[in-house]
Amino acid sequence: MYSDVVMEVGKKYFEELIDKMKAEKGVTQDVELDADDLKELATQFKAEYKAKIGADFPDDPKEQLMGAVMAVFRSWDNPRANVYRRDNDIPYSWGTAVNVQSMAFGNMGDDCGTGVAFTRDPATGEKKLMGEFLTNAQGEDVVAGVRTPMPIAQMAEKFPEAFAQFKDVCATLENHYRDMQDMEFTVEHGKLYMLQTRNGKRTAQAALKIACDLVDEGMRTEKEAVAMIDPRNLDTLLHPQFDTAALKAATPIGKGLGASPGAACGKIVFTAEDAEAWNARGEKVVLVRLETSPEDITGMKASQGILTVRGGMTSHAAVVARGMGTCCVSGCGDIAMDEENKKFTLAGKEFHEGDWLSIDGSTGNIYDGAIATKDAEIAGEFGRIMAWADENRRLKVRTNADTPADAKKARELGAEGIGLCRTEHMFFEEDRIAAFREMICADTVEEREAALDKILPYQQGDFKALYEALEGCPVTIRFLDPPLHEFVPTEEDDIKKLADAQGKSVEDIKALIASLHEFNPMMGHRGCRLAVTYPEIAKMQTKAVIRAAIEVQAAHPDWNVKPEIMIPLVCEIKELKFVKKVVVETADAEIAAAGVKLEYEVGTMIEIPRAALTADEIATEADFFCFGTNDLTQMTFGFSRDDAGKFLNAYYDTKIFENDPFAKLDQTGVGKLMEMAIKLGKPVNPNLHIGICGEHGGDPSSVEFCHKIGLDYVSCSPFRVPIARLAAAQAAIAEG
Repeated sequence: MYSDVVMEVGKKYFEELIDKMKAEKGVTQDVELDADDLKELATQFKAEYKAKIGADFPDDPKEQLMGAVMAVFRSWDNPRANVYRRDNDIPYSWGTAVNVQSMAFGNMGDDCGTGVAFTRDPATGEKKLMGEFLTNAQGEDVVAGVRTPMPIAQMAEKFPEAFAQFKDVCATLENHYRDMQDMEFTVEHGKLYMLQTRNGKRTAQAALKIACDLVDEGMRTEKEAVAMIDPRNLDTLLHPQFDTAALKAATPIGKGLGASPGAACGKIVFTAEDAEAWNARGEKVVLVRLETSPEDITGMKASQGILTVRGGMTSHAAVVARGMGTCCVSGCGDIAMDEENKKFTLAGKEFHEGDWLSIDGSTGNIYDGAIATKDAEIAGEFGRIMAWADENRRLKVRTNADTPADAKKARELGAEGIGLCRTEHMFFEEDRIAAFREMICADTVEEREAALDKILPYQQGDFKALYEALEGCPVTIRFLDPPLHEFVPTEEDDIKKLADAQGKSVEDIKALIASLHEFNPMMGHRGCRLAVTYPEIAKMQTKAVIRAAIEVQAAHPDWNVKPEIMIPLVCEIKELKFVKKVVVETADAEIAAAGVKLEYEVGTMIEIPRAALTADEIATEADFFCFGTNDLTQMTFGFSRDDAGKFLNAYYDTKIFENDPFAKLDQTGVGKLMEMAIKLGKPVNPNLHIGICGEHGGDPSSVEFCHKIGLDYVSCSPFRVPIARLAAAQAAIAEG
């Protein structure tokens, strides 16, 4: 162990010597070696140590102790520790500590032993003592798995007095800490020594049961029970998972970013069209792409999982997959992709269309072949914890949803409205994309309006279905945001088809497509700039929003259908005024023509730093602000969320960053802009309501920050709604 932990020389060299000795002696267990064998092994170990280190093994206990102390301090900065801290929001600056204590020996004979135990089952939460025990062994033997331990109950037969005392200690510790305990202990010549206790790690299902049971047992209040649950663990309750035994036997062949939780297993396909076609004939598929675009949306829906070579935690694939509750691993740069020939290479193996692949959207691991999955199981305690959370939170929780199915799922999981509907995702179905491309190709305003009139009934139907799914809860609809080049065809056959439909030459269409190319689309002709250039797009979308609302309100007079129209990417009040004028004139005309009363709001996304800096001006025209922190983070940091994965690991290694700012809100910079916008906007417009709809809306630490700065709601993907509800409650409880 000293060689392994202190000198960083692997244990395997010494294990090989032990295995060789056992083979020579014809035994299978270490404890079957006699004293002479162990003396010989000690000599061999020292020789091996000197061969690997280049120096004799230190005999001075003080030198050994200081080496061990330094190894603990050094461990704070190893790669595994850095990843663990990022996953658990532990600052690097905290540092670590070393405890030095006298040793208790569990390997001094058959009246000695060691074990690890939990006061409750960490897998299910059942209230029973469970753990493992070994006689004549040290704790490392139990943890490392070099010997097969016995169930903790058998300790009663070996050491009845120590076991009786141990059970009493377990009860004392759990009553004191009022939580499930994870304990390590040693028995030396029949005497019990408690080495360590801590609150035990547990599955999400067990966490919910334990919290509820502790309330029922009078050990915790409902507020304390809510505070005990790690919100991030709820993800595992809501998505399919790999079968535990099958996963244990599998070895990852690659790793990307765990962008959307869950487990997926299917046959590899390389295009959205193939994903749809294979799914239609009953095949489960994993869509593998260099990167995804909005055009891939239907294929993404048809896939069990999505794997991309490029992109980060807030890339298109990641954001859309989380919204659909679909497993996604993004940014696996080790993949050598050959899309043209429908194959890729990973870990020295070539994968082709139809080969089986399994991906884990929680860990980012990629596995060759098929690993069995199982559906998520939501325990009965889930509802109790969520009810207690709702009683204590101030923040409302909405969802980012573009389809009735997503909206319905979010409502089931407790969403109180839609904070973001991305209307561009509604344009890519075959009967709509043709009309939208016709609009892009149009030469006159009249031609554009005629093309948009074909899309209007579809948009109206989409919005009607969303209003109905939300049953009178608020629905925020963002007008068209992406640049137009994302909607034009890229394949030769599709370009020819468009040319024929428009009565133009292929060369004309290619010239148009080339004219739409942008060097930096993120900062290009998108968002409100589209509505400024083509007001007829905003007119069409406004008609669809208002007509759908009038129809649903008439059918459900007890609902309060009040559309919230969100203008994206505003950086100047004059932009908002211009687009708002188009929206208001169109909406008022529709309402007057229908002869009804209908309230609506027009607000904006705050996603450009200048918008936050001039929020006092913008608030005079906006009914609401919604922070689009995906783009606000990009523009504040000045790097792309799709490309940042290429250099972020170097930033983690050098301690420049401790977290991905696209996954966990940068409270120092981006957060300061948010606070500034609130402080500037609220005095100008006291009725201004403010939310967040970036991916940070489902991150617990970011939700806590949103509570602190006074937001009215957070909005996140449907499957993260329970996480946000719980995190919002914990923020309120911690504050109060």
